[in-house]
Formats: sequence, C-alpha cells, structure tokens
Amino acid sequence: MTSFFYSDKNTTNQKINAFAGFEIVVKREDEIHPVVSGNKFRKLKYNLLAIQAQKQFPILSFGGAFSNHLAALAVAANQLTIPTIGIVRGEEWAKKIVKSATLSFCANQGMQLKAVSRERYRLKEKGDEVLALQQKFPHLVCLPEGGTNALAVQGCEEIVTPKDHSFDVICASVGTGGTLAGLIESSSSYQHILGFMALQDASVTATISRFTSKTNWELVHDYTFGGYAKISPPFIAFLNRFYQQYGIPLDPIYTGKMVFGIFDLIQKQKWKWGQKILIIHSGGLQGIAGINAKLQKKGEPLLNYSSHY
Repeated sequence: MTSFFYSDKNTTNQKINAFAGFEIVVKREDEIHPVVSGNKFRKLKYNLLAIQAQKQFPILSFGGAFSNHLAALAVAANQLTIPTIGIVRGEEWAKKIVKSATLSFCANQGMQLKAVSRERYRLKEKGDEVLALQQKFPHLVCLPEGGTNALAVQGCEEIVTPKDHSFDVICASVGTGGTLAGLIESSSSYQHILGFMALQDASVTATISRFTSKTNWELVHDYTFGGYAKISPPFIAFLNRFYQQYGIPLDPIYTGKMVFGIFDLIQKQKWKWGQKILIIHSGGLQGIAGINAKLQKKGEPLLNYSSHY
C-alpha cells in the first residue's frame, strides 16, 4: 500500500503576537501536503483507505469551480491510482475548464469532470447524471460535497492532540460542518469550539449535531463576506498584511475569513471565549490562483503570495 496516507506529521503550532493579553497560536494543518492539506487530508484519509481496501471504484464527488475538495480528491486518488469523477456546479464551466486553475488541475490529475446546471447540481446523488453513472459503474462510490461523512469526522478528530487541550477556545472555518464536528468530538469539556461560517447554510447545525452530542460549540455567521468566492479589497489587504507580518499564507475562502473575524472581534472588544486561542489552518491554498484571476479581471489588488502547486 502506498505511504501517501501515512505522510501526515505532527503539524507545527505557530504563535502570533497580535494582541496584548492574548495567546494566539495557528495550527499549520496546511503543511501536511501542497494540495491535500488541512481538513481535506483529514476528511479523505479514512475514506480513501476504505475505498482502496474494498476495491470500489470510481469515486464521484461534487464541488464548485474553485473546490478545495475536488482538487484534493483528484490528486490523492491519482496517487492511489483510483479513478475519479467530479460533478461541477454551473453548466457554464463545461466549455471553459481552462479558465479555472482548480478545474484544470483536477483534469490534469485524471479526474473526469461533468459540469451541470445549479438546479441539477442541487439534486446531488439523485441527479440524472449521477444515476446514469451508477448504472454504468456498479461499484461507484459517492462522496458528499465537501467530503463530510462519518469517516471524514473520524479523520478530523485527529487534528486536536493532547497538547492542544491547554487552549480555552479552538477556532475553525466551517463549510459543511464535518471538520468542526471532529474538533468538537476530540475537545475537552472545558474548551469552547468556535466555528466561523464560510457561507450562510442553515443545514450546518443539523449536520454537526448528527456527528456529536457535545454542546461546547458555537457558530459565528458574521464573516462570510457574502459567500464562498466573495471578497473585498480591504479583506485582501488584511490577508497580505498578515502574510507579511507572520509568514503564514491564508486562503481567502475559509481560514482567511476566520482569522479576519477573530481579529475584528478582539479589536472591537467583542471577544468572549477566552485568552488562549488555537486557530486551525485548514489549508485550501490551491484556491488562491483562482481568486487572483478574478481579482485581476476586475483590476483589483491581488494576494501577493501563491499556492505553490
């Protein structure tokens, strides 16, 4: 068996001196792998090991044109020689895959891409495209959008280690809720788990509650910037300043929004969750190229660091 899923290491905890009286540490989950990093590595780890052992192929999953999940799945499965299919949100991408750095990367990793309308995309496993593929491939495995399932949560439980139990609060960005559920499960009862929503999604609370019965968690909805790929020049300026000061690249869709929110709440004296803060860097840096392409088209300032892939 390949050693790919034994490549995770003890990620470094990097302290940042941003505010007097606070101990703020970033857990560098982005260091695990150039593309399959952070929570994407954690979510895929046990899923792909199970799929490989059961020899059920191909794998089908879902995502947008800048999806960290699809990119991570494409490269991880490619290294395991497992075929993949990606259902892409938005039929307009069918003829312009080359205009998305993420989709181009997925295609280069061997992922077969099928772009569908947003209406059909919402049907997920019940869509005609997926039903046809299930008939064509009897052993087709469907991974949910974002990769959240029980095996994904199991992987995310490994993010928090015993040395992290000294923190008052553990913060993570939230997309589908699987990562936060894993963090909650592995946290101590005296710790608070704070999830910063990357977009408004009313179903996330139910998803998290499906995987944990603990109640030491809370969601923050004020720093979505309007959705996944929605950004602003002041936000980009914040990310560039943060990188210049601390040398930590933040993605603009997930971790960057969370860190902006943490700093904003502290500066406005609205922070109420303790002085010792652990920030989970969930990776996702591959999306930087796509965001910079959008910014360049609008003539706006770019992120001055790259994804390095």
